[in-house]
Amino acid sequence: MKTQKFPHPTVGALIFNPEGKMLLVRTHKFHNKYVVPGGHIEVGEKMTDALIREAKEETGLDIYDLEFIFFQEFIQNKSFWKNMHFIFFDFACKTDSSDVILNNEAQSYVWVTLDEALELPIDSYTGNAIRELMKKREK
Repeated sequence: MKTQKFPHPTVGALIFNPEGKMLLVRTHKFHNKYVVPGGHIEVGEKMTDALIREAKEETGLDIYDLEFIFFQEFIQNKSFWKNMHFIFFDFACKTDSSDVILNNEAQSYVWVTLDEALELPIDSYTGNAIRELMKKREK
């Protein structure tokens, strides 16, 4: 395996449908836990453009009303299938559809409330993003 020289900046999308439910995808990359859709920011690409692109690639959904939540470091955690160092930039956003078309990165999906999400087998970093969004919405 090639040694990683620098952390990889990535984006995560907490996507909400018209009913106010959030999308989670179950993926083998995080040992079959639920996570938010997202991925790498390409060289020369803005974070928000990467978020829109990744959401479309992974779910088939068009997103809007992007709201930055926070960032978190993921340093070679065993919850991911590869030994990687990421910096996650997490955003809340909306979509007008609930019709998800998954690519090959995820095996299934659910639309859930934030509280319901915390009861599912989610990755700890996804849990951090959900709890941070809940704190922001309480203010």
